[in-house]
Amino acid sequence: MKLINTKLPGPKIIKTNIYKDRRGYLKETFRKNLFGKINFPFDVMSYSKKNVLRGLHLQIKSSQAKIITVTHGKIFDVAVDLRKKSKNFGKYVSLIISDNSDFSFYIPEGFAHGFMCLSDKCTVNYKCSNYRNPKYERTLAWDDPNIRIKWPNKKPILSKKDRNGIPLNLFK
Repeated sequence: MKLINTKLPGPKIIKTNIYKDRRGYLKETFRKNLFGKINFPFDVMSYSKKNVLRGLHLQIKSSQAKIITVTHGKIFDVAVDLRKKSKNFGKYVSLIISDNSDFSFYIPEGFAHGFMCLSDKCTVNYKCSNYRNPKYERTLAWDDPNIRIKWPNKKPILSKKDRNGIPLNLFK
């Protein structure tokens, strides 16, 4: 298992080994020694149907680092840099992850996270560095014209919360 940089400083691909045989496979998804002092006390799992977009979410206090692993299906995953002093503020990194991928996606604190389900259905596991606190949750507009995320579908299925995301300029 090793960490690989992405085009933005912070988010990383967690390259894993997959051990396959005629029965299926075994894949490690987490090793604490790769993350030093970061603790991950909270895990979440979501199930989505095709074209569901979840996000872009973050907590403004008790911020969360996340490790994203897809256990069923395929997603288009996005992390947007919202660290106030970052020279990459408002820039994003995206990738496609599936249950067949030999990696997970590490997203550090200060990034908004979202994904779109590309398969008929998908299950996504999140390992989080802090507990969820609805009081501090914020949603960045998924279609903010200043970010210009190239979502695979321009008419996603959204929750009310995700339809009402706030623009990037309100995060400065």
